[in-house]
Amino acid sequence: MQMFSPDQVITEQRLVLPRVWLKGAIATLAWFASAAITRYWPDAARNWPYSTLWAEINATLGVLLLIMTLSYSRWSAHWPQLRHAAGWLIALPLLLSAWQLLTAKLLLLPVPFFAPPQALLQVFHDDWPRLLDSLYHSLSLLMSGVVLGTVAGFIVGLAIGWSPKVGYWIHPLLRILGPVPATALLPLCFFLFPTSHDASVFLIALATWFPVTVLTWSGVAAIDKAWYDVARTLGANSRFLILRVAIPAALPSVFVGLFMGLGASFSVLIVAEMVGVKSGIGFYLQWAQGWAAYSNMYAALLLMALLCSGLITLLFLVRNRVLRWQKGTVKW
Repeated sequence: MQMFSPDQVITEQRLVLPRVWLKGAIATLAWFASAAITRYWPDAARNWPYSTLWAEINATLGVLLLIMTLSYSRWSAHWPQLRHAAGWLIALPLLLSAWQLLTAKLLLLPVPFFAPPQALLQVFHDDWPRLLDSLYHSLSLLMSGVVLGTVAGFIVGLAIGWSPKVGYWIHPLLRILGPVPATALLPLCFFLFPTSHDASVFLIALATWFPVTVLTWSGVAAIDKAWYDVARTLGANSRFLILRVAIPAALPSVFVGLFMGLGASFSVLIVAEMVGVKSGIGFYLQWAQGWAAYSNMYAALLLMALLCSGLITLLFLVRNRVLRWQKGTVKW
């Protein structure tokens, strides 16, 4: 373990603090500028509701950044990862200011096709029950399909990687059905399944199944045969080899397949909800487009992005927890 003398710590703080204060000052001024543009620059065509609230939110974030900058030495040891967010804390208010100018202030992006940030804030404030209901149904549908596709993909991939006989029969089917986009089977699924919900679950499961199967198969097939020989020498049977050797060694590849399957499932989710269900983010997007409520559409897209990001972050946490014993050998 590397040790630092008090003089080295003091020298490092003297070098780091000026950069932190400079970045903090720039970020604070950027958020205050965004608030000032929203509050004092007159709107071009109409007075947008919630402009004052949006300006207050920006100003509050500027005050919080100022406080964090001045108290950097107190929290830096506990949350060092916040230092890496400095670039985004500067870029985000600049992007929001440009968005504000292009829409509400200068009308370079025409209404109603484009809306300022406070319009999305109004949607979240006024239409949150419907958005929350859509989020619940989308999450329920997504999790049903992802869990089903993950379990099926893991079992099939493990069987192909472990048994050459199973691979002989399943591998050709995998190469034929796997590359076919799940959405291309949409009409057929609505004919085969009794309800649109069941068809949507199947499509999401199919989109998740293929990458999980391929990566699980790859992970099992890539295991060094010497590991099996050592385990057999110590008296291990086939069950032990599968549960204690093959599956743990293949888990990094399995999680890569999960990440790929989760991304593919979101695309299928939106398409399935647009044509087959009565509630969900996709259904909400279709409704917003039909009524030219583009602010609602952008709010739903933002909610969808936050849902996807949250699930990926949760999957990272699960991966780090499950593979904590491999952290010294697996790079992440």
